[in-house]
Amino acid sequence: MSSTLISCAELRALQAAGTPLVLLDASADLSDPASAERTYAAGHMPGAHHAHLERDLCGAKTGHNGRHPLPTREAFAATVGAWGITSMTQVVVFDGQGSPYAAHVWWMLRWLGHQHVAVLDGGLKAWRESGGELVDTPSVAKAQAPYPLGASTMPTLDAAQVLASLGGLRLLDARAGERFRGDLEPLDPVAGHIPGASQRFFKDNLDAAGFFKPAAELRVAFEAMSSAPADVIHQCGSGVTACVNLLAMEHAGLKGSALYPGSWSEWCSDPARPVARG
Repeated sequence: MSSTLISCAELRALQAAGTPLVLLDASADLSDPASAERTYAAGHMPGAHHAHLERDLCGAKTGHNGRHPLPTREAFAATVGAWGITSMTQVVVFDGQGSPYAAHVWWMLRWLGHQHVAVLDGGLKAWRESGGELVDTPSVAKAQAPYPLGASTMPTLDAAQVLASLGGLRLLDARAGERFRGDLEPLDPVAGHIPGASQRFFKDNLDAAGFFKPAAELRVAFEAMSSAPADVIHQCGSGVTACVNLLAMEHAGLKGSALYPGSWSEWCSDPARPVARG
């Protein structure tokens, strides 16, 4: 069973061995939410189900809880069961955008209590380049009961806890430098970042071909930013791309960091919260 990254060759070996698998295509486009669903319908990995960012992975939006608020664990457990996932299922998640959405689903399944979930290293691009086929026939899930809720191994903080921790714990922002600095903000109404945060762009975890960098290299990079994983709080724009940094840390053997799911989109919705730029 894999719990961080899995290669195309390893996935094919599991398929050949008859290992119980569920494949989830988490591809998404923040600027055009419907486009990923159209792309999935036109061609997807055989047997894969589409994990829709807005419909399957979000709770109700209030305007003050971020662009992609987490659903309740109970609601997500029902979605996971409908995909045919049980506690014994190996789940493999991928996307076509460099793994940010796949990493988000990986984190959410771990947050639910499921351990056997891995991100396909290199995603759809690697699958196609390794000779993998795409099909346009619908994938039919063998629906199960709602996933049994277990202890979550993925800690979270809310806005009040982040505010109280400013100046103490290490806050790591996964957005691109121009958004972190506040030079531009295409998605949220306020530009800038949470005071005291450091920036590590989620794409810095990948090599030029779109694969995750070696674990040892990632470990050196993250240890230079904080000596203790438990002292790190990850965030981004809406709690999605921050999961790439979390996955990279776990792949590097650095477990125990927390996610601020509301991230910048929730933080900046309250004008009373401080904002930093530059």
